[in-house]
Amino acid sequence: MNITSFSREKVENGLKSVQQESLEKENNIRLIFSPKTIHDDNFEEVCKMYSKLGRDDYDTIIVIESHPGSADKKLPMPSFKHLETSLGTILANDKLRNDFADEDDDFYINDDAFDEDVSIYNQLMMLQSTLSDFSILSIQITDESSFIVKELAYAVEEILASRSALIICCCEMNQNGSEELSRILDMIHSNNISGIMNYLNSGDSSVDGVGTFIAGLLIGKKWNLSFQFPLLNEEKGAENPLIGTAALQRESIFHG
Repeated sequence: MNITSFSREKVENGLKSVQQESLEKENNIRLIFSPKTIHDDNFEEVCKMYSKLGRDDYDTIIVIESHPGSADKKLPMPSFKHLETSLGTILANDKLRNDFADEDDDFYINDDAFDEDVSIYNQLMMLQSTLSDFSILSIQITDESSFIVKELAYAVEEILASRSALIICCCEMNQNGSEELSRILDMIHSNNISGIMNYLNSGDSSVDGVGTFIAGLLIGKKWNLSFQFPLLNEEKGAENPLIGTAALQRESIFHG
């Protein structure tokens, strides 16, 4: 059962249970890597991640997710004015959506890739239980080529650099991906962007939502963020090591 079927009480109790573990909060988190589907098996770890948010006053949330081949437009943004979950209604950030549409020809306001299986509803259940007030923007990647992914990362870097925004990158990998994740983080750490692009283009990635994953890494690198993937080095291997955050630091420190 995924989180969209959870009650408000279950979500809030999940957050309260991990908050009792004295998790260190961070005021400068700008980016989250969250599973595409939040369900009973990963709910506790997702709660730990969202509980690290040390502030609840982000102006807007940008949810990025991959839907390869689902529409002709490369970077569609659904046209909804608001979204509803069992926890309430969230307004779209229409101005920001138009800013992206004006930025580059591959950004379109288009609903072709937006369906009932999108991850944004999973993330909203966590966000509505964590933040006080915010608007939402959905960006979908239907073409995970290096050109499109770099274009998306560049636009996000430029438009959101000075804004109070939190970016949610929806992607996941299986428990056998820890070594792969370590290699990718090493490439980002050493600024090996060509290696990252070769990895993206190879088709060998075990990441579900690899375009979203790489876009998040590129954005974080540009903003000099510190990446944290707490499950990466678990001895038994995490079900999904790709659950983490990236926060502003004086110096970029890569963990993993």
